[in-house]
Amino acid sequence: MEASQEVERAVQSELIHEHIVEIVSDSGEGAQKAGQTFGAVCARMGNGVWTVEIIPAEIKPPARSPAGASGIRIRLGSKYITNMGDEADLVVAFNEQVLYSRIANGAYKAGTILLIENKWRDDPVPEIQAQYKRALAEFKENGLIVHELALEEACREITSNPRVGKNMFVLGMLCHIYTRDVELARNEIATIFKRKSKEVVEQNYRLLQAGYDFASDNLDFRYEIPPQQVREGKRFIVTNGNTALGLGVMASGMELVAMYPITPATSASHYLADVFHEVGGFVHQAEDEIAAIGFAIGSSFAGKTACTITSGPGLALKTEMLALAVMAEIPLVLAVVQRGGPSTGLPTKVEQGDLLASIFGEPGDAPKVVVAPATIEECLHFVVMSRRLAETFRTPVVLLTDANLATGQQPYPRPEPSSEWLAPPIDQTDWDPQIPPYNWDPQTGLSPRPVPGMVDGHYVLTGLAHTNESKVAYDSKSNQLGCDMRSRKLAALANTLKAPTVYGDPEGDLLVVGWGSTLGAIQEAVDRTRAQGYKVSSLHLRFISPLEPGLKEIFSRFRKVMTVEINYSDDLSAPLITRENRRYSQLAWILRASTLVDVDCWSVVLGAPLQPGMIHKVLLERLSSKED
Repeated sequence: MEASQEVERAVQSELIHEHIVEIVSDSGEGAQKAGQTFGAVCARMGNGVWTVEIIPAEIKPPARSPAGASGIRIRLGSKYITNMGDEADLVVAFNEQVLYSRIANGAYKAGTILLIENKWRDDPVPEIQAQYKRALAEFKENGLIVHELALEEACREITSNPRVGKNMFVLGMLCHIYTRDVELARNEIATIFKRKSKEVVEQNYRLLQAGYDFASDNLDFRYEIPPQQVREGKRFIVTNGNTALGLGVMASGMELVAMYPITPATSASHYLADVFHEVGGFVHQAEDEIAAIGFAIGSSFAGKTACTITSGPGLALKTEMLALAVMAEIPLVLAVVQRGGPSTGLPTKVEQGDLLASIFGEPGDAPKVVVAPATIEECLHFVVMSRRLAETFRTPVVLLTDANLATGQQPYPRPEPSSEWLAPPIDQTDWDPQIPPYNWDPQTGLSPRPVPGMVDGHYVLTGLAHTNESKVAYDSKSNQLGCDMRSRKLAALANTLKAPTVYGDPEGDLLVVGWGSTLGAIQEAVDRTRAQGYKVSSLHLRFISPLEPGLKEIFSRFRKVMTVEINYSDDLSAPLITRENRRYSQLAWILRASTLVDVDCWSVVLGAPLQPGMIHKVLLERLSSKED
């Protein structure tokens, strides 16, 4: 320990204001847990943090393969961090093969520091030795600064199974490299392993300290990242988006979540299963997606608005029941954690491909509210808002998040719960039998809702087109009236919304429009472009159905308008693609139809969050284009 302290004193910390770190391994080696814990420590020390999980598409991918890369990226800085950033500054790798997929995704740059497990250099299999030697030569040629380290050998001094202990060892290394408070790391370990034995907790403490000392003995660099400037006394929590969804469910006063496990939404149910009972709620794991939404609709019909959480394939299965909730005007909150599609698609990767399906996925006209939180904090608050909207407008509300928000961690101000967030008690006053179950207000389409259990409040619930008496609409006028009233509710909601705020100047050469988790990357790219003297601004939409008002007037102040999204669109330079047959990205379709403005688009489906540098490059290209 004395020698370690001498080295630590000899290495001066370099003051920096931001770094991007990755831990990459085979699946099952705990890299994500190490990164999440490191991110939490950094957040508790006052840094801005954003994490992105690196998850292979297969449940059990082959070991030591590019396809099996599993891990996490942590971006930390002295400012509020909103996205994963560009190339990493430092990466810890448990084998060399997993790095190839990250290099293919542009994750590293010349100058990225690579700390790599060296046991493969002397592996008994000659082919593996050759792979390791060849890979390190390639990494060095590409400008990576390679440090070969005997990580597993050092771990064996603490545990006989370093595969499941190496992650806490690496956590200790990162705590040394970035001058982190080891006691905070110990507290995080105690929380993670609170259900394990004292021996397990103590062993992970030893691994943490061993990693710290190992870095002190073997590395000649160290960094210090000051905390962000925040108001004194402000308290923060650190969660991912799925946990924020769960917190939102509890804060909203809903007492039931019915769902079927599906990546990447499942961890929301895991979190709720651990804590929901403490506030009187319960998680119903149904036998399939259809049963889950049916169970939730049943609860909502009985007076207790419920939530169901799913991802793209689950949304497809829930389509018919969602249409029932629209027709029968039953409040429902449906959270969709988007992933790559179609079919099984990219089950562990991010995409924003479910927007049009959420709005138009049912047969006939099925208007519903569709909202999209843009931050992890908004994942919490939007659930509260969605429950209130569902009950006020007697309609389903679809809340669209995605894998980037779901698995990313970020500190945000601890919310102060309000009784106004909670669902009111079920109304059990007598129902006036002279009032029909759908007593539509012709101005708003709204109607009071009878609840089973009310005296005279019973009525026949049907998925058929119906009159205001909930009788079958055998005549044409009744069907037309029902469609009019269901649509009018969206108009009534739209009239309560404010015009969105433009980020940057209110007029200029280019306006970038986004939605969902792309907020931070878009705004950072806009900032870089504006710093170069260009007249570019951005706009981020939270309400997509109905759209926020004033868009056409806002668009008119800019020479060009374009969306940036993570879903598919045709590239105009591709073979056979013309302006007439081009397929636009999904928000662009909607904006073009609703504003009649020639909204352009740029989108990719790389299965990864957007990087600000990537968007910045596109903005410069569009600004320099002579075409209007």
